[in-house]
Amino acid sequence: MTSQGRGQVLFRFVRHWSRRPATRDTGVDQGRLVLVTESVQDLNQRGAAATVNAVAHEIGIDQSGASRLIKSATAAGYLIMTASTTDGRRREASLTPAGRSMLDQAHRWQEEIFDQLTTGWSEKRRRDFEKAMTELMDRSYALDA
Repeated sequence: MTSQGRGQVLFRFVRHWSRRPATRDTGVDQGRLVLVTESVQDLNQRGAAATVNAVAHEIGIDQSGASRLIKSATAAGYLIMTASTTDGRRREASLTPAGRSMLDQAHRWQEEIFDQLTTGWSEKRRRDFEKAMTELMDRSYALDA
């Protein structure tokens, strides 16, 4: 056991998993492209417009950083920016087929890593952990509202 409080352990966990190694050969940080593309997907799945400001809030960075990430993901062919159907002054991001394919690959890798990290866990323990993480995220979204 650790002398850290539960909240400290939670935020240490978040810091640990927010690290993404850069892809050295292209100079593009693939982890950040996954992060911004996943953010757009998650916003859209929750029925929220994936504007630059919404993406910035979703991943906890400033608007200019989110704008650069969206531009990088757009240049890589993972996202497309279009005018909002409800407000022509706003631009919203959505996934391209290449973006969906990239996320499918990233999600398969994420599942493999989860399986490796939980080797020796019962299926019930894995489900309970998944449920607890989901509940924490749902509560976090509710607090943001």
